[in-house]
Amino acid sequence: MTLNPVVLVHGITDTFALFNTMTQALERQGWRTYGLDLLPANGDCELDRLAQQLSEFIEANLPANQSIDLVGFSMGGLVSRYYVQRLGGIDRVQRFVSISAPHNGTIAAYLSQRPGCSQMRPNSKFINDLNCDVKMLDRINFTSIWTPFDGIIVPANSSVLPVGESIQIPVPLHAWMVTDKRSINLVAEALRRPLREHEAGYKH
Repeated sequence: MTLNPVVLVHGITDTFALFNTMTQALERQGWRTYGLDLLPANGDCELDRLAQQLSEFIEANLPANQSIDLVGFSMGGLVSRYYVQRLGGIDRVQRFVSISAPHNGTIAAYLSQRPGCSQMRPNSKFINDLNCDVKMLDRINFTSIWTPFDGIIVPANSSVLPVGESIQIPVPLHAWMVTDKRSINLVAEALRRPLREHEAGYKH
């Protein structure tokens, strides 16, 4: 099968370097990987504005007719969802893998008053907006990977959505989800998953 380029989107207070272990593993298996440093990534910027940065990065670095796959970690999972669901990414993305993403919000976001953190609280306007038409993700190959021991995504099953495939693995720490071999192997499996008929080919 032809492997799509993979764009990886990091979480709060992180940079693209967070994915070094994962990108090296994916590139050894034949993938081309891309990523950017979202700025600022400390919660001072709203997630929809970070998603616009992601959109502009993809437009600048990948041909317009190139289908892509997305991997989003933690906050990056929500940034990726906004790109897919609100900025036209649904027409380019064929596979989307989220890792420990607060799809239904996290109580930990109450620890900060920064606007990006406020958007990650349960039942925030941002979360509710994305979840009101989450069925959009049925149009692509969506996988959520999460750990029940997550101390950042609270409750941990906030990573579960009523679409796609949800895979739980017993990784002890949130940050280890991008370096644990089991997690990396699951990402690779999800990126190899055959497309359903309506997902195949570049969607105009």
